[in-house]
Amino acid sequence: MYHEETTNLQKPRYGTIQDDERLSAEEMDERRRQNIAYEYLCHLEEAKQWMEACLEEDLPPTTELEEGLRNGVYLGKLAKFFAPKMVSEKRIYDRDQTRYKSTGLHFRHTDNTVQWLRAMESVGLPKIFYPETTDVYDRKNMPKVVYCIHALSLYLYKLGIAPQIQDLLGKVAFTEEEISNMRSELEKYGIQMPAFSKIGGILANELSVDEAALHAAVIAINEAVEKGQASVTMAALTNPNAMLRNTQEDLAQDYQDTLSQAKAQKEVQSSGRRSSIATEERDVYEELLTQQEIQCCIDLVNVQAAVRHVNQAVSAQDKASLLAGLRQQALALLGVQEANSDWYLEHFTTYCQHKAKDGGKAMLLEREEIQRVVSTCNDFAEAEKRKLQAVAAINTAIRLGNAVETVEELINPEAQLPIVYQTAANLYQAELFSLQLQGGRSGLSHEELSVAVEMLSAVAVLNEVLDTSDPQAVTEQLTDSPLGFSNMDQDNLNRYADTLIKLRAEALAEGQEFLTWNDVQKCIDTVNVQVHEEHERIIAIAEINEALNSGDHEQTLAALLLPTAKLTGVNPATAKHYHDVLQHTKLLLCQSSGDESAVLWLDQIQEAIHTANQDEEEALILAGAVADINRTVAEGDSQNTLQVLQAPIAGLRGVLPECADTYQTELAQRQTNSAPTGSAESVWVRHRIKDRYDYYYNLGSGEGTWVEPEGFEHNSAHLSKEEVQNVVGCVTAEYNREQLWLANEPLVTLLQARIRGYLLRKAHAQRMEYLRQQKPHVVKLQACWKGYKQRKLYKDRMSVLQNSVSSVIKIQSTVKMWRAKRKYTQRLQYFKDHEKDIVKIQAFLKANKARDDYRTLTGAQDPPLLVVRKFVHLLEQSSLDLQEEQEVTQLREEVVTKIRSNQQMEKDLNLMDIKIGLLVKNRITLQDVVSHSKKMKTKKSKMSKEDLAIGDKLGIKGLNRGKRKKLEAYQHLFYLLQTNPSYLAKLIFQMPQNKSTKFMDTVIFTLYNYASNQREEYLLLKLFKTALEEEIKSKVDQIQDISTGNPTVIKMVVSFNRGARGHNTLRQLLAPVVKDIIEDKSLGINTNPVDVYKAWVNQLETATGEASKLPYEVTPEQAMSHEEVRNRLEASSMALRSATDKVLSSIVSSLDNIPYGMRYIAKVLKNSLHEKFPDATEDELLKIVGNLLYYRYMNPAIVAPDGFDIIDVSAGGQLHSDQRRNLGSVAKMLQHAAANKLFEGENAHMTPMNNYISQTYERFRVFFQAACDVPEPEEKFNVDEYSDMVTLSKPIIYISIEEIINTHSLLLEHREAISPDHNDLLHELLQDLGDAPDVEALLGEGTMDPNDPNKDATMSQLGKTEISLTLTSKFELLEGDDKDMKSLMTKTKKLIVDVVRIQPGETLPETLETPSTPTQESDHAKILERRAVQDAQTPEGLKTNQVALEDAQLPLEQKKRKILRNLRTLEQAGLITASNKYQDLINDISKDIRYQRRYRQRRKAELVKLQQTLTALNSKTTFYQDQMNYYDTYIKTCLDNLNRKNSRRSIKLDNKGEERGSKKWKQQSLKYTAAKLHEKGVILEIEGLQTHQFKNVMFDISPSEEVGDFEVKAKFMGVEMEKVQLHFQDLLQLQYEGVAVMKMFDKAKVNVNLLIFLLNRKFYGK
Repeated sequence: MYHEETTNLQKPRYGTIQDDERLSAEEMDERRRQNIAYEYLCHLEEAKQWMEACLEEDLPPTTELEEGLRNGVYLGKLAKFFAPKMVSEKRIYDRDQTRYKSTGLHFRHTDNTVQWLRAMESVGLPKIFYPETTDVYDRKNMPKVVYCIHALSLYLYKLGIAPQIQDLLGKVAFTEEEISNMRSELEKYGIQMPAFSKIGGILANELSVDEAALHAAVIAINEAVEKGQASVTMAALTNPNAMLRNTQEDLAQDYQDTLSQAKAQKEVQSSGRRSSIATEERDVYEELLTQQEIQCCIDLVNVQAAVRHVNQAVSAQDKASLLAGLRQQALALLGVQEANSDWYLEHFTTYCQHKAKDGGKAMLLEREEIQRVVSTCNDFAEAEKRKLQAVAAINTAIRLGNAVETVEELINPEAQLPIVYQTAANLYQAELFSLQLQGGRSGLSHEELSVAVEMLSAVAVLNEVLDTSDPQAVTEQLTDSPLGFSNMDQDNLNRYADTLIKLRAEALAEGQEFLTWNDVQKCIDTVNVQVHEEHERIIAIAEINEALNSGDHEQTLAALLLPTAKLTGVNPATAKHYHDVLQHTKLLLCQSSGDESAVLWLDQIQEAIHTANQDEEEALILAGAVADINRTVAEGDSQNTLQVLQAPIAGLRGVLPECADTYQTELAQRQTNSAPTGSAESVWVRHRIKDRYDYYYNLGSGEGTWVEPEGFEHNSAHLSKEEVQNVVGCVTAEYNREQLWLANEPLVTLLQARIRGYLLRKAHAQRMEYLRQQKPHVVKLQACWKGYKQRKLYKDRMSVLQNSVSSVIKIQSTVKMWRAKRKYTQRLQYFKDHEKDIVKIQAFLKANKARDDYRTLTGAQDPPLLVVRKFVHLLEQSSLDLQEEQEVTQLREEVVTKIRSNQQMEKDLNLMDIKIGLLVKNRITLQDVVSHSKKMKTKKSKMSKEDLAIGDKLGIKGLNRGKRKKLEAYQHLFYLLQTNPSYLAKLIFQMPQNKSTKFMDTVIFTLYNYASNQREEYLLLKLFKTALEEEIKSKVDQIQDISTGNPTVIKMVVSFNRGARGHNTLRQLLAPVVKDIIEDKSLGINTNPVDVYKAWVNQLETATGEASKLPYEVTPEQAMSHEEVRNRLEASSMALRSATDKVLSSIVSSLDNIPYGMRYIAKVLKNSLHEKFPDATEDELLKIVGNLLYYRYMNPAIVAPDGFDIIDVSAGGQLHSDQRRNLGSVAKMLQHAAANKLFEGENAHMTPMNNYISQTYERFRVFFQAACDVPEPEEKFNVDEYSDMVTLSKPIIYISIEEIINTHSLLLEHREAISPDHNDLLHELLQDLGDAPDVEALLGEGTMDPNDPNKDATMSQLGKTEISLTLTSKFELLEGDDKDMKSLMTKTKKLIVDVVRIQPGETLPETLETPSTPTQESDHAKILERRAVQDAQTPEGLKTNQVALEDAQLPLEQKKRKILRNLRTLEQAGLITASNKYQDLINDISKDIRYQRRYRQRRKAELVKLQQTLTALNSKTTFYQDQMNYYDTYIKTCLDNLNRKNSRRSIKLDNKGEERGSKKWKQQSLKYTAAKLHEKGVILEIEGLQTHQFKNVMFDISPSEEVGDFEVKAKFMGVEMEKVQLHFQDLLQLQYEGVAVMKMFDKAKVNVNLLIFLLNRKFYGK
């Protein structure tokens, strides 16, 4: 494997210098470095192939092998290969590399490398070759690792443990890029390449003395073999230093021949490599045999000699020689026993005969065959011995009579008996004991036991199958089992099954445990007899139909009396009526079926007989009743006549006692009138029954007959029932009419009164109409009269005034005085009424002054104290502030709760969609859907605030000190996690990517309230920034990894901003242009030349109607050779440019609409990459930014606008493939432009677009640069680390119990990784919390029933209970807070505000030095009282902290003294100076005033935003609730349909007028003839029955009590033949599996789909 450059190589190695090349020194040095890299790659490939041969699995490609070896997994597996006792598979960490693939290297991966080093030490490889652990894990010196693998391969090869490593130098090809990359890697190591050619020499030098002696002995053997003398070779082989085993003197010549062949073969193999390897680099064992190879040759010769001995013994049939040959050590056979020598000889002889027969000549045995035959003989002999012992034990157990012991012995596998069932122990004991008594003392033999057990097991199985009541299974058992029943007819299998099932049930009821074989045989015989009788009944029915056709009622009677018909209730005296009724029934049957050849079936005949017998009884009763009526009428007693008329047997209607005399008179009159018309002396009368049959009644004897008597003459004086009813009806009707008039006399009177009233009203209306016509004349008369009266009054008034002139003047002067006074009063009232306007004018003047002061406050560099004093009241928190803060907090809670609730509802509804879809396709049952629906409702009901309140009272928010301490500890922990993003950033990368994604979606977004306000959005962006910087620092090795990989943080940022926050942005930005592209019907972009070519060919063929001569399958180059294709591609390219320009213009013009979070993360991404890769160009960085902003954020929305809600698509609608291709082409063009990736290779036909790509990239470049130009979050949101100190409300999060526990557990698990410093605040908080609690500990002990069977499910549901945490910092304003200058500054400013608000002054020192007056102290006290009252009414979460509250309660003078002390402290710290009269503090207070104003504005905006968000969430909740209601309605409908009555049911009236609908309706069965079902396509065929006979087969389908189960009965000519249970779910399963035809009754072939359709339509109304 060590090479030498020679001129006779067929193919020059990489980097060899040809004769015609003349290279400079620099070029030769360059070529030398390239050669080194190439040779190292060849060594890598050699190591890779050798390890693959050892491990028998594929390794990573050569260029990735170094990285693949870092985790040590392959090295550990290699160690297990050559030192399995040292390294087991379980000791290899991450052997399937799942941890490495998900999270990268782990420190425990070094254990694998250590195992490899120890394994090499155990086999004795010199330590000079060993690499360091860090050389592998940290990839510090991978060439040393590959060098060690080469040395190990040579060492193991010499030991005979592993194959020889291959020489691949000059035989494998690598690309220039791969060689250059490897060269760069090697230069990075900065170490000298190991001398792979020196491995053999180093190994020889490092061998021990014993190994050197072994080496010399092996060389001596090789030299002896070359001499060709067997004796010399034998002497060398027996040298103890050679350490060879099992040499035999008599086989010396065989050893010589075998070793010579092996050595010659090895020399031939090495000759091919000899010319390319320098002499000093060759290994001696490339041509010489190793010790292991020599030992293998010796063992081979020994085995061949022993095999010959065995074959000779078998041929000679020498048992002793065979046994000796088998015991030879060379064969190393296992289990050779002298007792089985006879078996050996017999089996070897048989085996050789079979082998010779198969091969056509005598064949010699191989060692493996010999071992196999020996093992088989041993097993056979041992089995025979154990079988005889087991049979004896069985006979003993049977004699003892213990059924359990008998079965245990039968089950013993050594007995080699058929399968035995323990449940039938008594059956085996009883039957086998009986057989044993019959067989004598010797007991049962193995053959007898086998037959008996097989039969009894079959009987036991038959009994178990009968217990299932499954006729199909019973039928299969009867036909398939070895029971051997006699007289069993295949046509009667179903009857056997049904009868046996009933017999089994009866036997169990009587206490009989099993049906015996005799019981089953007897049942079969009984069924055969029943079937025979049924056939006889069918013959009798045929004779009855023939008799009816003859018309002779005597012949019909004879047929009905046949014993085989088994008809009941046949009375010979009624024969004539039987005949008539049966003929009428047959006539109706023929009319209804339309078949004149229709015959009556058994049930129809039996029903006709019962009908005729009922007619007989009813006719006799009716005739007797009519005779009694005629007799009483003739007697003349009206009361007796009334009694017989009212008798129920007469069946007369409308008989009234009041009309008894009239009945008597009318009936007597009717008798008298009827007597003269006929004979009144005859004793016979005739009655018409059912308007169809004549019945003859003898008045004298009181008997009747259906046959007309001889000389019959009807008695004309005898009234019939119809005549009596007619008389009774007429009399009753007349009486009722008379009574009606008498009863309604008052109504008649009332009617007359109303008629008179109508006439009077009519006369009045006529009078009024006359007056209305004369109205003008009446008005004229009245006007004349009124005018006269008015003129008279006016003249009288004028006369009075003329007589009183002096009085009038006096009155006028008084009036003028009153008017002047009133004008003055009105002017005065005007000013009073406009007092507010006057105030406004004054306020305007004051406001101008205030605005000037505020401009001074905000604009002046050093605002004076007098100006600041006017605005310090704005820092005071008013009741409105508290109300708004409380409202914002409440709205945040509702928003977060709604978001989480909607997410859960959406998941449940999506799952319900899937389940209903599966239900529609018959994949699942309705019960599964109902169950899921109930779970949805249960989840919804459990989310009520009452449950949360209970959790608050009992759990972590309970009112005791321990729980409050635990609550505060969690609040401190989550505050630290929220405000310090480094912890969560590190925690994300400690978990697998799938878990970290779920952690981001649940816990992290919950912790930041889904960025519902600016503070949470600011903190979330800080987390994204920290996590992204961490990911780039630890996981990104090349700048392209961001684009080619799937960074966790990038994915989370895009998902977060493309969700609810960025959805409107994407819609505003892309919706107009995407809609234009979709709606442009003329737009067709296709840049694939093959597709364009095919479309052109299709168009030609469509236009001409002839097949085109152009080939259909072409390459892109062939397609581009056609001018038409090029023209069409040019048109598509123009359309593509136009569409791309539209989308690009929309994107670059909407920069301000892109979410700030996306732009800021783009800025962080660019800066972080520039920091790690300072040599990266601006273009490379902007391409990565473009990958984020365009490819990941915008591109999916362009490709699938319907999936990202960019456009509105109607339900069930979707985009056309052409529309998707157009959008995909535009997206691809923009993607290439954003990455400045030109078209080439497979897209060479698009190269004309490369100039456009470059131009578009320049526009994108400017866009990406502008996108990264955003302010920092602190400036954007005006938030810093001290903002929480001045905000009124504490941050609140809403998190579930399960999320708290998971976060706590993850922090405990990974705290060393995320916080290595044990003095860190996180360690202190985790120490306060202790171990992670369970759900019940946080919710309270009594929240769950310990005996609840569904405890786990309940616990999981309770884990989703949400609580609110008010986040606070444990390390804020503790004791010794004066040491914190920032906190001291804040407290001092608050005290100054309280002082200057009460006491005026030009400067702060002047104010503090001027003593306060009592009035000022009083005003200050009032402010404190008002503040205390307000604080008492403030909710707990909004109250001022206790330390600040104590300072605020100080009197005015004490406050001034404390301010002076604080000022001196701050001045000593260098934060302020007295030289400018503490103007720095005044400036800070003015900034606080301005910030408070902005904070109030942001709070109002946030309030509006939260209200809008809540409204949208409520709308979404309503939508989901409507969907749930719709699903509930759908499920209810499905349940109703399953229990739906037959759609064709109706309310019918019986003969007596009673409504059947008033009774509880019972599901009716369906009856169809086979002919009708055959016509519908349900029945395909019936075995053994012609199609024209289908009309005599009736199928009765009736639903059972269980929904979805049906019973199908089959009748042939009315005789019930078979019945079967049909499960609707089984039919749906067959339909789902694609089974179109099934068998019913083992005879009828049924179409499954049409049968399902029939059942749905008839029973479920579908």
